Amino acid sequence: QVQLVESGGGLVQAGGSLRLSCAASGRTFSMYTMVWFRQAPGKERDFIAGISWSAGSTYYADSVKGRFTISRDNAKNTVNLQMNSLKSEDTAVYYCAARRYSGILYSPNDYDYWGKGTEVTVSS
Repeated sequence: QVQLVESGGGLVQAGGSLRLSCAASGRTFSMYTMVWFRQAPGKERDFIAGISWSAGSTYYADSVKGRFTISRDNAKNTVNLQMNSLKSEDTAVYYCAARRYSGILYSPNDYDYWGKGTEVTVSS
């Protein structure tokens, strides 16, 4: 079992930066693939970034590639999402999710554990 708690959301102007964090409980955090999804009002929950258990592989949605960076610290049971050059279209609730097995998948249905989300609002 893994419990996830996101933090770091808030209001930022376009062009600004935010750093989201996801704190995980559980002794086997290092064995989980970790990802970030986001969901804007009235839209589906979309994959934006993922990182393998060893941090050897990362994947990004085209919409955030080059602006967002995902990282993890297995010693601290945390995964972070550094978001730069934010745009108004980045406004959404951001969710941290985990799956026990290897492989970064893009569907929310492939993830067993979810945080409650942290809201990001980018003003233009």
